[in-house]
Amino acid sequence: MVLISACLLGVCCKYNGGDNKNNEVLKILKKHPVIPICPEQLGGLSTPRKPAEIQACSADDVLKGNGKVVNLDGNDVTEYFIRGAYEALKLAQIYDVKIAILKSKSPSCGCGLIYDGSFSGKLKEGNGITTELLIQNGVKVYTEKDLEKTDWEKILKIDY
Repeated sequence: MVLISACLLGVCCKYNGGDNKNNEVLKILKKHPVIPICPEQLGGLSTPRKPAEIQACSADDVLKGNGKVVNLDGNDVTEYFIRGAYEALKLAQIYDVKIAILKSKSPSCGCGLIYDGSFSGKLKEGNGITTELLIQNGVKVYTEKDLEKTDWEKILKIDY
């Protein structure tokens, strides 16, 4: 089983009500069972919703209660991001998921680079809240940006 950001499959769960459908991801995963997730929806946020970013800290700081996620209006939406991350982790544990392919740059799903909290489009090193929690619990996380440099068939060879 592969955990995947639902927006990459074409589900309209992106903050603005759209999707991030990625035909390459769809092609690669056609032969593999997937569990689509949107941690922000799992956490209780609506679609559409105001964009949000992690403010002046890391995802690990947020998970430890030492940071926050704020939306464009300045509202603290941390509890939704944390709740959604734990719901995603619960699904990963129920289905013994070892691999996740999540949306790059997202405050939930980003891996390696996320928006810097200024709502200016600038990036900083770091992970989204869900990605950080999954990694801390042994799930290997990739993004759709890893497509060009990853041997997916080798990685996704799983005995069913």
